[in-house]
Amino acid sequence: MGIIQKNDCIFCKFVTGEIKPAVVFKNESVLAILDINPAGALCGHTLVMPKKHFETIEDCPEKELKEAIAAVKKLVPAIKMVSGAEGINVIQNNGQAAGQLVNHVHFHIIPRARGDGIHFNENRRKPRPMELTEAAEAIKKALE
Repeated sequence: MGIIQKNDCIFCKFVTGEIKPAVVFKNESVLAILDINPAGALCGHTLVMPKKHFETIEDCPEKELKEAIAAVKKLVPAIKMVSGAEGINVIQNNGQAAGQLVNHVHFHIIPRARGDGIHFNENRRKPRPMELTEAAEAIKKALE
């Protein structure tokens, strides 16, 4: 289970008000702030996080995840309108290898425009014919 706040977590310091970010939305359980290192040229790159400290998505209870995703859904149309975005990426980096820089679960809402230079589809590969079937079966078994 997560803790209310963690002393060395910058996002927890945003939640407590020790550090004052640019807040775009907050309620009892969620805080959404503008990213100070936004991706792309459009304004509005937003970070949405549970107020309680959970390091990864696996640690975060469903209730907090549902509340965070509900906030993401509420914010997307407003961010699109304000930024003039043609599309939006919603990304959750989970673990250092996946690019998680702050160990407090959060979602990125990134406003996008065609040709904006942001690339997430690099290093794709063609799987072996049976690889997808084998991987799907292994994942289903791990869920049991």
